[in-house]
Amino acid sequence: MDWDDVRPPQSGEVVVGANLERLSVGELEARIAALKAEIERVEGELERKRGHEAQAAALFKTDDT
Repeated sequence: MDWDDVRPPQSGEVVVGANLERLSVGELEARIAALKAEIERVEGELERKRGHEAQAAALFKTDDT
C-alpha cells in the first residue's frame, strides 16, 4: 500500500471502525444503508472479476484426455 493513496475521510463518509456512540438513530440507519449499498457494489465487482477469471481459466485450459 502506498501512503500517497491514503486520504482522510470526506464529510459524511462511512468509516469502518468509527465510534458510533454519538450518532443518532437516523444517522445509524443512514450508515447501515450506505454500508449495504457498498456491500452490493463490492459483490458486483467480485462477481465481475470471478467471471473474467473463469473466462481466462477456460481459455488456457488444456485437455489432457
